[in-house]
Amino acid sequence: MSRIEKVVLAYSGGLDTSVILKWIQQTYECEVIALTADLGQEEELAGLEDKAQSTGASKAYILDVQEEFARDFVFPALRANAVYEGRYLLGTSLARPLITKHMVEVARKEGAQALAHGATGKGNDQVRFELAAMGLAPELRTIAPWREWELASRTDLIRFAKENGIPVPVTQEKPYSCDRNLLHLSFEGGELEDPWQEPGPGTFVLTVPPEQAPDQPQIVEIDFEAGNPVAVDGKAYSPAEVIKVLNRIAGAHGIGRVDMVENRFVGMKSRGVYETPGGTVLHLAHRDLEGICMDREAMHLRDSLIPKYATMVYNGYWYAPEREALQAMIDAGQSKVTGTVRMKLYKGQAYPLGRKSQYSMYNPAMATFEADEVYDQADAAGFIRLQGLRLVARGSQQD
Repeated sequence: MSRIEKVVLAYSGGLDTSVILKWIQQTYECEVIALTADLGQEEELAGLEDKAQSTGASKAYILDVQEEFARDFVFPALRANAVYEGRYLLGTSLARPLITKHMVEVARKEGAQALAHGATGKGNDQVRFELAAMGLAPELRTIAPWREWELASRTDLIRFAKENGIPVPVTQEKPYSCDRNLLHLSFEGGELEDPWQEPGPGTFVLTVPPEQAPDQPQIVEIDFEAGNPVAVDGKAYSPAEVIKVLNRIAGAHGIGRVDMVENRFVGMKSRGVYETPGGTVLHLAHRDLEGICMDREAMHLRDSLIPKYATMVYNGYWYAPEREALQAMIDAGQSKVTGTVRMKLYKGQAYPLGRKSQYSMYNPAMATFEADEVYDQADAAGFIRLQGLRLVARGSQQD
């Protein structure tokens, strides 16, 4: 096996990747190129390039991929109504394949032989990074320090950082593992490792406590085209801007908090806190608009596949042929999901108040309880008799 001379590291500037950068440099005696994908972390990127180079990186890439993330990863999952285990909107899961894509591009540009990530041997991200890399660049090797080194805990990493003069934003008193992007902010670790213990105040940043949210509700209108949100309150926005605008609005009303114990792909259960304010409103609005735009059987078929789709993304199969094929089927059914949904935001909740579409399949003349001339109620008797034939046959078998 050829010697590793250059490694592209997915670098966030946090405790893990700061230590990993120095550890790879020391252990493999190679050049480390840091890559940070700007997915909407905002203030977390300040000074990151200088920090990476001062820690030992030969180069530091900071790539603004916010629009690509929203357009090519978040929106496809939104069109699929993808929710893992009924609650998690896949914020971290959607980011990893995009990060890996750009790591591969930089590795080929710089002539690197390997990629590296800071995911632990217990988590899902190691699978997501490496499955994506296998699908995009099987010739590249992967370095996963958490599966190699003797540093066994966050305490060990903090000690290593201090010994090597690496400043880190994590302390023993607040040892959260966080991931932030346009779609969400997640927290793990610390008191969250006890599923009975209430999350501390430091685990919520994007959303106010619902009990402290405004006493007056806010009404917003969201426009969709072919399943994608394109405007808020009549003003057009880019994909990333739509999410940012709704993050601010929904966050102020305490919307999008999730505290759950989930099933990791590697086999264990873990507890995480997620904040997804704008994404929560978009998900509810999109689902509501489908009610008047989609054919019943097409919707029900798609709905039966939502858990499968969400699990594919959660488990790291974004670039797998089955996810791509399922996406094509889902998107075919989204072509007429165009219209406007009016949402009420209040005290941690978002409610649809109304919806309209030029492609609406809703016929008020047929649905009315008043007299009509388009539906003969007597027809229902024959319909029910035909639907019940098998039940009559079964009932005749009983003693």
